[in-house]
Formats: sequence, C-alpha cells, structure tokens
Amino acid sequence: MTPHTLKNNLARLPLFCELQPQELERIAAGTSVAQLARDDILFHVGRKLEHCYCIINGQIKLSVTAPSGAEKVVELVGPGRSFAEALLFLDLPSPVTAQAIEHSTIAIIPKSLIFDCIDHSREFTYRMLAGLSLRLHHLISDLESYCLLTSSQRVVGYLLEEAQKTSPTTFHSRIVLPANKNLIASRLHLTPETFSRTLHQLADEGLIKVTRKSIDIPNLDQLRCYGREPN
Repeated sequence: MTPHTLKNNLARLPLFCELQPQELERIAAGTSVAQLARDDILFHVGRKLEHCYCIINGQIKLSVTAPSGAEKVVELVGPGRSFAEALLFLDLPSPVTAQAIEHSTIAIIPKSLIFDCIDHSREFTYRMLAGLSLRLHHLISDLESYCLLTSSQRVVGYLLEEAQKTSPTTFHSRIVLPANKNLIASRLHLTPETFSRTLHQLADEGLIKVTRKSIDIPNLDQLRCYGREPN
C-alpha cells in the first residue's frame, strides 16, 4: 500500500477524518500495514501493546479463553473501527487475543503518533474518548443482556443492531451475518445450538427468513415488539 493510498484510507476512518492533511501525512508516514489471512493472530492475550489498530477492511475477533479451553468472543470488530487504544494509556497487558476471521487489512499505529494527535487535535481526543465510552457502554449492555434477557431477546437485539447498520430508516431489512454462527453465539453468550434454535423459531413465526448467512427481516417493528415480550 503506497503512502498516498494509506493516507486516503486513514482519512476515511472516523478516528482520523477531522485531522488536517499534514497531520494525516505524519500519521501515514509512521503507520505500518498488516495483511492478515483468515485465522492469523494479530496479538495474543498477555502481550504488552505499543500500538493501536484500525481495520481498513476485513474483521477481527477479540476473545478470551477459559481454563477449560472454551473460547468466549468479547467483540467482533469490522471496517472503520479501532481497538486497543485503552491499553496504550493503562500500560497493561492485553486481556484478549485478536484474530482475523477473514482476510483483513490492518493499520498499525504507534503509541507515539496517537499521543501526538492528542496533543495537537482536540477533535481527535474527543473522538477517541467517544469511542472508548461507546465500547464501555457496549460492555455494560452485554453484561445486562447476559443477566436479564432471554436467549430470544438477545438474538432479536443482535439482529436489530445489525439491521440498524445496514438500513436504519427502512421498514424491512436484509442483513448478512458478519461471522459464522458459532462466533456470533459466543458473542451473545449462547450455545451454537440455542442460537440456531432461536433463529428457526423466529423463522417459523414469520419474523425472519434465513438463507445461509443472509437474514431478511420483513417487518422491523414486529421484530422489535417480539424482542420486548418475555418469550
């Protein structure tokens, strides 16, 4: 990837979109790019990080492994998203492993460049704080979901969240699952069997139509109402 192409890709990322051209050039000059094949590990749990990462394309799985060997997916991170910023400030080892679940292009940005952006751009600082706050909000919502919501409500909530990304103002929606069902089930703190059974139940009731990884939602309002019911 040429410096010019990298600069253009960085400029499209929410974290950097308000930077001045000369600031983007400085970031691009100090940024490296990694091409990850499916299942490649970007970093393991316990590693001390000196970079944050932005996904140009592809998808990264952040996960932890229990002593039993069972994997728990903490987050699935897609294009335009950044991760590992908080660890730069905490100076702590990573609590998760980052692994590509498809071919991915990752911008690797050194800690020194991030701190330089903070020193020179108030907007950059605001966006980084907003991103970290949003991630904390999602983690709290996940905890609430595990403790208070039924499996059906968790699946419905996930489908509605994905629909919001693709067609936020339409009456119906078609989404493509961003990962295999086992990973999504882990993300929702469900077994794969429960996730699949819930999808079948929703399909039987006419609320969704499943075609491999594509899911059609003919009536978003009906699905929202279903998600609010105790089931």
